[in-house]
Amino acid sequence: MELDLTPKFAQKVFEGEGGAYYCWSSSEFPILGEGKVGAGKLVLQPRGFALPHYADSSKVGYVLGGGDGIVGMVFPNTSEEVVLKLKKGDVIPLAVGTVSWWFNDGDSELVIVFLGETSKSYIPGEFTYFFLSGALGIMGGFSPEFLSRAYKMNKDEANKLAKSQTGVLIIKLQEGKTMPKPNQNDTNKLVYNIEAALPDIRVKNGGQVTTLTEAKFPSLDQVELSTKLVKLDANAMFSPTYTTDSSVQLIYVAKGIGQIQIVGINGKQVLDIEVKPGHLLVVPKFFVVAKLAGGEGLECFSITTSKKPAFEDLASKASVWQALSPLVVEASLNVSTELEELFKSKIGKNTILIPFKN
Repeated sequence: MELDLTPKFAQKVFEGEGGAYYCWSSSEFPILGEGKVGAGKLVLQPRGFALPHYADSSKVGYVLGGGDGIVGMVFPNTSEEVVLKLKKGDVIPLAVGTVSWWFNDGDSELVIVFLGETSKSYIPGEFTYFFLSGALGIMGGFSPEFLSRAYKMNKDEANKLAKSQTGVLIIKLQEGKTMPKPNQNDTNKLVYNIEAALPDIRVKNGGQVTTLTEAKFPSLDQVELSTKLVKLDANAMFSPTYTTDSSVQLIYVAKGIGQIQIVGINGKQVLDIEVKPGHLLVVPKFFVVAKLAGGEGLECFSITTSKKPAFEDLASKASVWQALSPLVVEASLNVSTELEELFKSKIGKNTILIPFKN
């Protein structure tokens, strides 16, 4: 089974005065379609406004940079808009069909990466967006006759309603144009800052791991995904791991440089490559992945296509090797009792994060 897992950078889809949108194409990155996952990245300049839209996929947004973002959302089967405040490190679930708009109210770029599943999308491995307004908006697709009937306006009024906004995807609002103010209670409920959260695992000189599931962040239940933020210290290693529940991992490299290896079917190494900020990787179900940070550390944000993921690792005191009986380990590896004991004593001291030691 030949799979090309080479990580890819996003390609620019649109750029205007208000910002830009990037995506990873499944035609150039076929493993996205095979894994039924997708990704995109939104960059909003100050005063940049992403027009209201909905999509055919559930996803999670992660704020990579910027401190004064605003998102407005209308969930399916509701008639109320919620307006949320965004800052660096925030995680925002977006269920399929949710209408959202995004605005940069600050003086620096607002950058958000979106990772999601595409099992129901029009194009496997990609998000398809439907805009309510603008040059590509739904409003402009209907005839003035239909719009005038639907909104009880004359045809001239209906035509202005549909055609006045000529912008595409992202526009820049004029100074003085105000937007709705975020609601702090809704923000506390629907946004989770994974960077500020207490890590699940922290190892001196190794780094830290913070995992979000519906148990910690109930809003993730609507997208049926879980997320993880891994911060490796300089030259530290993230132990070889795999999912035991057939879920797929989608990893975005947020910061630093490192090495990632993936081993798949029949013990074949299918990836051994240096990764850089902006790289996107797919880890197929049951494949084993290990990360090694460079001299400046490595930071990765990822999703797993399960709201209650199950992981197994191969190099810590909680690993399957530690659980197997000594006789089974000796026979399986064809090693002496002494080497088996040394092997287990070494992994018995490890966590999933392994610091570098001279």
